[in-house]
Amino acid sequence: MARPPLSRIVVLDDYGDAVSGAADWSGMPVEIFRSHFPEAELAERLQGADALVLIRERSAVPASLLQRLPALRLIVTAGMRNRILDLDACAVRGIAVCGTNSRASPTVELTWGLILALARRIPEQEQRLRQGGWQQGTGLGLEDATLGIAGLGRIGAGVAAIGRAFGMRLLAWSPNLTAEKAEAAGARLTDKDGLFREADIVTLHLGLGPATRGIVGAAELGLMRPGALLVNTARGPLVDQAALIAALEGGQLGGAAIDTHDPEPMASDDPIRRAPNTILTPHLGYVTRQNFRFYCEGAVECLRAWRAGAPLPRPLNAAAQATWEPTA
Repeated sequence: MARPPLSRIVVLDDYGDAVSGAADWSGMPVEIFRSHFPEAELAERLQGADALVLIRERSAVPASLLQRLPALRLIVTAGMRNRILDLDACAVRGIAVCGTNSRASPTVELTWGLILALARRIPEQEQRLRQGGWQQGTGLGLEDATLGIAGLGRIGAGVAAIGRAFGMRLLAWSPNLTAEKAEAAGARLTDKDGLFREADIVTLHLGLGPATRGIVGAAELGLMRPGALLVNTARGPLVDQAALIAALEGGQLGGAAIDTHDPEPMASDDPIRRAPNTILTPHLGYVTRQNFRFYCEGAVECLRAWRAGAPLPRPLNAAAQATWEPTA
């Protein structure tokens, strides 16, 4: 049996107009949505779509959306994991799902950009200079400071490598981290309380799930040294936002740099926008030209394989592993 042809392919949430030039989409019926839509409106706009390309986790694709898209046959998600794509519902509906390659280095790089900006108070000092002033206060030097890394996967290990280059002392913790893995990254394994108590800077690189949602709350923030810094380039819901704002407003924390939020895009009245001593970025961790080339070239590879009846690269469910004849 031949695969049905793809007559309407939609790329979601291309906020920065990065998709069209990142790969050769020629010969394919591709539409690119450059705005984010709530589920009800998205369902209307996607009628007749038989393939979706998702840019990371910008739009949720739950069962309630999938059931309103009867023509959908294929989803390509950027990267190899997407926590807001319902794979079980895709399986029930026979929708093939495949992923793309990606790099950890862009998030590592942004993490260090935020650490440096926060530690040396770069945005604050730059703004003061532009307003006619001069330097005020002092920053935190990184050499001999203690960096606490929560989560030591690909990104956390990359962050650790740069921390060593700065001459920092490294602590690491995650629920399943071993002393051997921490040592291999040049860090000392500690427990969660020890990480927050001892670190001058804590950076979060944990996955988000039921066990980690809100894992940084008032208790953990209360353990941190006065003036300590928190960086989150992982997932917004890892941190209890109300507790974080209270710690910032009360002066317990020296500052926080946050790249990930809940929901995304961030609401215009989100209270974190008004919190003191913060650097806020709009989920830029993975947003580089190189990473978008990985995403888009991988998506094109999946789409062309579908059309050719070839095995889909990087399958994420059984439907993506099925064999088909080439489409006439």
